[in-house]
Parts: sequence; structure tokens; C-alpha cells
Amino acid sequence: MALRTAGSFQAAWFLLLALLPLCLRAAKISPLIEKIDDQKELKKLTRTRNNVLILFSKSDAAAERPLKLLSDVAEAVKGQGTIAWVDCGNSDSRKLCKKVKVDPASKKNGVEMLHYKDGGFHVEYGRPETFKSMVAFMKDPDGAPLWEEKPEAKDVVHIDSDKEFRKLTKKEERPMLMMFYAPWCGVCKRMMPAFEQAATQMKGAYVMVGMNVHPSEFDELKQEFDVKGYPTFCYFEKGKFLFNFENYGATAQDFVEWMEKPQAPQPKASEVSWAEQDSAVYHLTDDGFDEFLGEHSSALVMFYAPWCGHCKKMKPDYEEAAELLNSDSNSPGVLAAVDVTTHKNVGERYQITGFPTLKYFENTEEKWTLPHLRTKDKIIEWLHNPQAPPPPEQSWDEQQTSVAHLGVEDFKEFLKKKKQALVMFYAPWCPHCKNTIPHFTTAADHFKEERKVAFAAVDCTKGGNHELCKLEAVEGYPMISYYNYGKFTERYSEERSEEGFIGYVRRMKGQDHERTVKTREEL
Repeated sequence: MALRTAGSFQAAWFLLLALLPLCLRAAKISPLIEKIDDQKELKKLTRTRNNVLILFSKSDAAAERPLKLLSDVAEAVKGQGTIAWVDCGNSDSRKLCKKVKVDPASKKNGVEMLHYKDGGFHVEYGRPETFKSMVAFMKDPDGAPLWEEKPEAKDVVHIDSDKEFRKLTKKEERPMLMMFYAPWCGVCKRMMPAFEQAATQMKGAYVMVGMNVHPSEFDELKQEFDVKGYPTFCYFEKGKFLFNFENYGATAQDFVEWMEKPQAPQPKASEVSWAEQDSAVYHLTDDGFDEFLGEHSSALVMFYAPWCGHCKKMKPDYEEAAELLNSDSNSPGVLAAVDVTTHKNVGERYQITGFPTLKYFENTEEKWTLPHLRTKDKIIEWLHNPQAPPPPEQSWDEQQTSVAHLGVEDFKEFLKKKKQALVMFYAPWCPHCKNTIPHFTTAADHFKEERKVAFAAVDCTKGGNHELCKLEAVEGYPMISYYNYGKFTERYSEERSEEGFIGYVRRMKGQDHERTVKTREEL
């Protein structure tokens, strides 16, 4: 009896030892990972979820290591993507693997990962099998690889959090150049190769660091180091920030030479204000504005800001017109100007919101705003025969077109229903926007019968749209972005013409179609 009991105990012990690895393995796998055994389950999953990464393994054992990593990824992308697993070594799943034409046994590690998007096969996962890369991929399957995934960037130190940043600046004794960047930034992309080469050349002596600070979680860090645009380069010695590097056309050699002899940017010569320059234009102030109008029964006043490019462009013509009109005793009127960034009371009083704004005053009373007067000849001609300006043109969003005009209140809701959407972020005063609008509008008409295709526009100067445009990383006008069911895919960087827009949307539609066809063949 004792022998039988001892034998039973021994058998139970060996069974427990055999099952223990399986129990431990199961404990490491997140319940968020969905196990798939047959084709019906695969079809259901890929058609009800629009962002699915599936691990195919040659056996249960081969899946152990990647499943541990994918468990962490699944937690990180919960609500945004789905992770699933097919064990091709399982008799129930073997038929499915043959049907989908995957052969993980032929792979080095015995696993293969396929991504499915919007109901169809998208791409085989070929990026690094790291937590960071896989999370980035699942959050943006069509996005560009992370900078650190490039082999050429191996000598750049890549950091991802405020905690890592503080730790690095605290412990690093060597001189360090930090590049604060955004992944979509064109200038950043253009400078990255030179930055990478310099990092390799100076490896060991100096430290070149890259940090994507575009996400809102880094707002405090950006404020601390005055990051107002991308890229921003900050130079540190023994963890202390000293000054910025400001050569945005730098070659690798430029970086190397500067790091060997770093110096603060040379202060720019202060610009003499227009009011202090020798000019025939009368320059007005808050205190003297009314008195001037009392002394001149007919006056044209330009409300401007010193930084305004359109004001600077108009300034020479305005000065030449003033030389003729302000020195002639028989002049039909005089020309004056007021800097409303300095003399704010006048600007508020006349509700100046854009620059330059030209207003005509007669006998101290404001009579007309004249946006059409910009050249010397037009100004002089108009003052000799003052007339009401032509009625303003209808704004783009007031016109009947096939372009959908969106705002903060309906932006997300509208786009998530559209498979292909091209969105133009603009400002009404922007010359490049004005040139683009007719082409964009005509292209929109071309697709007006297609329910899942949309051409949309957002006026970033309107109300809450300013915050929306900030969230969509708009830093210049026009900026045109492509969205797939409400998700940003890429910036449009092709020709701003009717043909360019139409060809681009057709190409994006074709890519979607190819993915769908491939899925049908495999499923």
C-alpha cells in the first residue's frame, strides 16, 4: 500500500513538472491576445477589427518568447489594435496556416507576423521586434519607421521620455547636442542623415541625441527649452544647457566642426522700426491719432505689424505714394501708418485682426476698409476719386462646392466615415492657399459621386479650429493631409494641381484595392 502511494505521488509530481512550463507560459500571455484555430475565426476577427497583428508560430514553444513581448504590446495598444496568435503546429490550425500560405517553420525563429487592416491583408511585419517599434507600428501601421530603426542612426542616442532625458543630462559628462524633432517635420528629415553621420564620426568624444517631443506629454519640456519649431538643437555641457545650434542647412562636417568649437548664435542686428526710418509716411500713436485726423480731412491709414510679411511687401509702394501725396499742398489726401503691436488702443478701437489693414478716414470719421489697395498707382488713383470698395468675394466655405468645410465640432465624426479623405488646412489670407483652392475644388468635383471619398478643408483662423490645427500639427499653410477612416496616414507632398490631387487619391484607392484582393485570395 505504501509503495502504491509513493508511486502515485511520484507520478503526480512528474505530471506537475511537465505542466508547470505551460502554466507559467499561460500566466505570461495577456488575455488580450486572441487565440485563433480555424479560418472562420480568422475571417470574423479581420472583418470586425480594423487593425490586427497575427503571430503565426511553427509550435507552441516557438511562440513563447514573442508572445511575452506581444502581451506587453497588446496592453499598450488596447482599444487601438488587436493581437492574435495562430499555432501552426496545432492539428486544428494547420489547415488555416496552409490556406493563408504562411510557413513559420521556414523562418529563422519559427514565427511569422502578418498585419490586417480594414478587413484585408495589409503587410507582413518586418520592423524590429521590440516593444517600442511594435507599439509605434500598431498605432500607425502606415507610418514611417522610427528614426532609431534606421541602421545609419545606430550612433545617435534615442530617448523617449522626460525621465530618460533627465537621467541622461544628469550622468553625461561629455558635450552633447540634443535634436528635438517631430517625425513629420520635413527639415528634420532632411537634417537627420547629416546628424547621423556626425554622430558616427564623433562617437566616443561627443554625444548626439534625438528626441521626438511632438506629443503633448512633452509640452513642459518644450516650454523649458523654448522649443517653438522643429528641429530645435540644444547644446549641453556636463548636463547644463548652454545655447542653441542654429545652422538648419548643416552638413555632417558642419556639425563636427561646431561641436569641436561650440559657440552661441550671434545676436541678430536689431531692426530699425519703420517709424524711426526716413520716410514721407506720417507715423501715428495712440495719443496723437485723433489729433492727426482732426488736422487732415482726408487720410488713408495703414494698420500694420512689424513682423508682417505682406506689410513689408507693401511698404515701398506706400512710401512712394506718400512722397507724392504728403508733400503736395493740393493733394486729395495724406498717407499715415500705425504699428498696432505698440499702439494697441488704436488697434482694439478699430478691431484690427489682420495685417495690413487699410482704412480711409474723412473728417475724422472712419468711412471704408480698402483691402484692394496695395500698389502705389492704385492708392494714388483711388485717393483722387474715393469710392466704396467692391463687395468682398464669397469666402471659400460660403461657396457651393464639393469640398466639405470642417471645424473642431465635426472633424473627427466626418472623417471616420470616409475611407479616403484629403484635408486642406488653410488660412484665408494665405497666397499659396488662394492659388491651391481652385485646383483642390475641381479635384473634389471629380469624386463627388463617391461616397467613401472626401475632399475637406479646415480654416485654421476660425474660432476653435486653431486648437484643432495645432493638434493636427499644422505649422504652415496650406498643409494637406491624407486620412483613412479618420486616422492620419501621411502628408500630401505632391503637386498642388487638379491632376496631382486626382492622381494621388486614385493611387491611394488602388493600394487599398490591392490589399483587399490579396486578402480574398488568402482567405
